[in-house]
Amino acid sequence: PGQIQPTRASSIYMAPRGDQALAEVGSDIYVVTVPRIGDAPTINVGSPENAAFPARKLTDIGGQFATWDWTGRNVHWSIGNALLTFNLDDAEARDREQEKFDREKKAADEAKKKAEKDAEDSGDEGDDSNKSDPDMDDSESDDKDEDPKRPEDYKPTEVRIEIMLKRDIPEGAIVLRGARLITMNGYEVIENADLVIQNNRITAVGARGSVDLPSGASVREMSGKTIVPGFVDTHAHVRPARNIHQPQIWTFLANLAYGVTTIRDPQTGTTDLLTYADMVTNGLAIGPRIYQTGPGVFWNEQIKDLDHARNILKRYSSYYDTKTIKMYVAGNREQRQWIMMAAKEQNLMPTTEGSLDMKLNMTMLLDGYSGQEHNYPITPVFSDVIKVTAEAKMAYTPTLLVTYGGPWAENYFYAHEDPSNDMKLLNFTPPYDIEGKTRRRSAGWFHPDEYVMDRQSRTVKQIYEAGGINGVGSHGQLQGLGYHWELWAMAWDDMDPHAALRIATIQGAEALGLHKDVGSIEVGKLADLVILSENPLDDLRNTNTIEQVMINGRLFNGDTLAEEWPRSRPAGTLWFQHDKPEGIPGLEK
Repeated sequence: PGQIQPTRASSIYMAPRGDQALAEVGSDIYVVTVPRIGDAPTINVGSPENAAFPARKLTDIGGQFATWDWTGRNVHWSIGNALLTFNLDDAEARDREQEKFDREKKAADEAKKKAEKDAEDSGDEGDDSNKSDPDMDDSESDDKDEDPKRPEDYKPTEVRIEIMLKRDIPEGAIVLRGARLITMNGYEVIENADLVIQNNRITAVGARGSVDLPSGASVREMSGKTIVPGFVDTHAHVRPARNIHQPQIWTFLANLAYGVTTIRDPQTGTTDLLTYADMVTNGLAIGPRIYQTGPGVFWNEQIKDLDHARNILKRYSSYYDTKTIKMYVAGNREQRQWIMMAAKEQNLMPTTEGSLDMKLNMTMLLDGYSGQEHNYPITPVFSDVIKVTAEAKMAYTPTLLVTYGGPWAENYFYAHEDPSNDMKLLNFTPPYDIEGKTRRRSAGWFHPDEYVMDRQSRTVKQIYEAGGINGVGSHGQLQGLGYHWELWAMAWDDMDPHAALRIATIQGAEALGLHKDVGSIEVGKLADLVILSENPLDDLRNTNTIEQVMINGRLFNGDTLAEEWPRSRPAGTLWFQHDKPEGIPGLEK
């Protein structure tokens, strides 16, 4: 609905015999017959049964990496950890079985109707229990899919591939002693505290000397420091290397070095981040906790009904295991409601795309979507909007670095900060990225009065004060440091620093449904912490005075990400940190 141009195939692969082609269109896979004569044809697979040349849709929930086997009669593809094989010969045989059944059933039905008519014409009423109901709709009586005797549609074979790896959990006990703890348990602040971590969880929190310390624990003196929970980025885009995976991703390191210990990437574009997240979980790569929606659910899915929406969302619940989806302007309101209903059935948390459309935003809120990605495009918003947003607990992540309704806030920070000379940022960011963003910006210069951070941040403040949920989303604009810019922009309208810190931590965790494990410094929570040299309650910009970061119980140096506890080891070297290529044959040393 609303689609003017059909979706073009992203990939087309000719069969070994040259008589057919495999096409990936949107998220689905099709096989089409290729005519041997005439000009290059245009084949529309929107309705395969009515295509100009024989066509067949192979998938009902989508697929990736489709390929032919050498015979040209089997198509293989994968989705998540499943490998599927579609045998065209078996599918055609099943088609013939169904056609035979339909012919025989039609003949039997016609014979039955003729017998009944003959009986009526002869005046013999007989037993009317076997007569067809004249009020029954023909399409209902002939519904092929509801006849239990009809051969089922052909289904591809599916094999789940399971690789078991041990989750990374450090061993040991450490005590962080003497720091100020901003726990995010309400507005609690504990001065001169003892914070005990065993393995990867917090086991004790209290004033110095008030809690039992584990025997043999490593005690680190933290006097003068401030410790806050790890920051949560509810709208990150980390864009890892695609296809062939790299052992370490610079965007992961940049975010972790700046205290971001949990991210949610809403709309990853590809499925690569699914496996990168596994690498971090298993300790094969360093980075924040990574959650994601996988590729978004877009308008090109052309959702036809609730059952269709259910099938599409199985991609995420049964194969990708994302726990959350991004409904990215996937159709009209009825289609969006089908997605919402299917998501609820499959225990998926659906978030949205703001799209610069206030009416769209309000209908998605009323229909039950759990997140608003990007700011409301209108300011000011009145109390009814604030009230319904807060009471619906729709997590509001305004991403002010890419503001709707005014110049992007990132332009302000690029004009007033000096990221191109920030040595920590340069350590974790490739030159092409930082230079492309700082040295010749094409976005233009804006008078300070043109920026709308004050008005947009007022909406954030009002939602917070009304009891609602906000999230800090850096949108991947500047990995790591950009998170702090976003947080400062959200607090522009004279927000209390403690409230802003709560949005960055416990509210972000609540927005993602993770608040039972992360977001605050409490017994039982995962040990994700940021150790600051200055107090952010005095000045929110002190969030960027990071000395150390703890993720999952492992303590890292904030400048280098060298692990300091329980192991002592350097962070390793990223490809752009070399002065020149190394280890290349023929290169002079």
